[in-house]
Amino acid sequence: MLETTKLLAKLDQIEQLLLQQNVTAKQVLSFKEACAYMGISASFMYKLTGARAIAHSCPNGKMLYFKKQELDSWMQRNPKRAQTFVRQGYDVVSLQKGGAR
Repeated sequence: MLETTKLLAKLDQIEQLLLQQNVTAKQVLSFKEACAYMGISASFMYKLTGARAIAHSCPNGKMLYFKKQELDSWMQRNPKRAQTFVRQGYDVVSLQKGGAR
């Protein structure tokens, strides 16, 4: 029983790795692939598409597709720059409680 559980877990891990490898080679992603690529839940992706906050295509009125380049652009929008200052001749990144602002 324990061996079967370990084997199923290993197979699931292999499946996830193959899915990730397949996603990196594609230019257009399905809904499920886009969620996995971005690391978000399906419900959050539905919220984004419903609010038209993220670019997508719906060619047949049912299936959703996403251009990987547009997903990358969406994930990299509104960047937060690190605050740097010079102390005793060295560049030091300011690390404040709660992360960089």
